[in-house]
Amino acid sequence: MKLDGVPIGAIDWRKVTAVGHAGETGSATARSRDLGGVQLRIVQYGAGYRADHWCAKGHVVHVLAGELVIEHDDGQRFDLSASMSWHAPDDSGPPHRVVCATGATVFIVD
Repeated sequence: MKLDGVPIGAIDWRKVTAVGHAGETGSATARSRDLGGVQLRIVQYGAGYRADHWCAKGHVVHVLAGELVIEHDDGQRFDLSASMSWHAPDDSGPPHRVVCATGATVFIVD
């Protein structure tokens, strides 16, 4: 990740419009800001959420509240809870997706 060209600033996430996303099951809401090649997001996964796709994009995910699982399509999984992070590079690991049984709020950089 390169932060060249990213402006100095602060984000009041309460003022960023939340956009809903349906999963294979359940739903999530995301508040996103694009900072010129770097995307920041606060995502709230509802109970019972399972992503509707496998993703190969790199991310840094930090769990602010709740619990979730990052599943890889090779069977590997990471069980995350509040104050834990997960990270993956672009296009060089197995595709992954989020599964959330009880609900969680995360901060994502990609």
